[in-house]
Amino acid sequence: MNPLDSRLSRLHRPFRLLVTGGGTGGHTYPALTVVREAGARLAAVGGSLETVWVGTPTGLEARVAQQEGIPFRTVATGRLRRSANPLKLASPTNIKDMGRVPLGVAQARAIIRETAPDVVLSTGGYVAVPVGLATRMARRPLVIHEQTVRLGLANRVLARVADRVAVSSEATLPLLPDATNARITGNPVRPELLTGSPDKARAALGLDPGRPTVYVTGGAQGAVQINRMVLELLPELLTKANVIHQCGTTSVEDARAAAGTLPPELAARYRPTAFVGPELPDVLALADVVIARSGAGTIAELTALGKPSLLVPLATSAGGEQAHNARHLQSRGAALALVGEDARTDRLREELDALLNSEEHRRRMGDNAAAIGRPDAAARLTDLLFDTGLG
Repeated sequence: MNPLDSRLSRLHRPFRLLVTGGGTGGHTYPALTVVREAGARLAAVGGSLETVWVGTPTGLEARVAQQEGIPFRTVATGRLRRSANPLKLASPTNIKDMGRVPLGVAQARAIIRETAPDVVLSTGGYVAVPVGLATRMARRPLVIHEQTVRLGLANRVLARVADRVAVSSEATLPLLPDATNARITGNPVRPELLTGSPDKARAALGLDPGRPTVYVTGGAQGAVQINRMVLELLPELLTKANVIHQCGTTSVEDARAAAGTLPPELAARYRPTAFVGPELPDVLALADVVIARSGAGTIAELTALGKPSLLVPLATSAGGEQAHNARHLQSRGAALALVGEDARTDRLREELDALLNSEEHRRRMGDNAAAIGRPDAAARLTDLLFDTGLG
């Protein structure tokens, strides 16, 4: 038993964790993964975990907490609408929303007094600000986690008051006001994603074992921009590869219509679908190349699995974080970024050809991705929480 687990085994009461953060999957699912990891770790040494999640009633975190049976509390918060013009930051809507933060702080302080957490984990999003500030005022340990290379707005505020700052990349360290309390943990990914079987996916989908497989994904909703480019390339692409195309509900009929125009030998290599569910670990294990957006969760998964990728960032992502993520991976030889004017069909064709025509090129890019991936991120962040909470 390692020293940290030994200390946990001597804790003769439940370990109390308060979690805040959400609004999107990028903030919510890393927190959920850590809650599961912490519970499993404590159970293994005869302990138990008490978790309370603080969020907004309309955020994704509310649904996730309910599904997981985690007690859920809400506080008032406000959304800061970004603008390159400083004068627009002082818009009446922003001022009104920010006026709700003191109320949220007061509500969060009441929750903290009631639950007496050993440690508070904040994963970002607007709700994190009042809870993080209340944690500091209540003198409870605060650990914040940043999923992206650049700091989100909430974490820019909370990095100045947190006891520990967990980051996903060493590239984030120079952006912190004080990096002495920072730890590089990586961004937690669901453990089941690391256990996929390529043979299972190939057999289930009936794909040609003699060709590489390209997995195209735009996230749960799909990505119209990526779908359009892939459909333009489809007949040519299928002469070289199998294609699994997760295209979302808005584009799946277009993809199926395109499949209907293909010669039978090409159509046999194409699998369009609106959504990839429990089979995702197997699909990712099979994929030789992934075409995707570059949100924090996607980056964490691709690097943890060591997958070569072509990344097409969402241009409207907050603060341009997806473009920054994609460029960071490209700078490490771990992906190719099609950003701005480069997000064109002809560039996608060019880069795909280079990857599909060279197994060595794919292997090298995959190795570079794996070198910066952290499949043990959930365990690292959980260790940091326990260590901070135990004092």
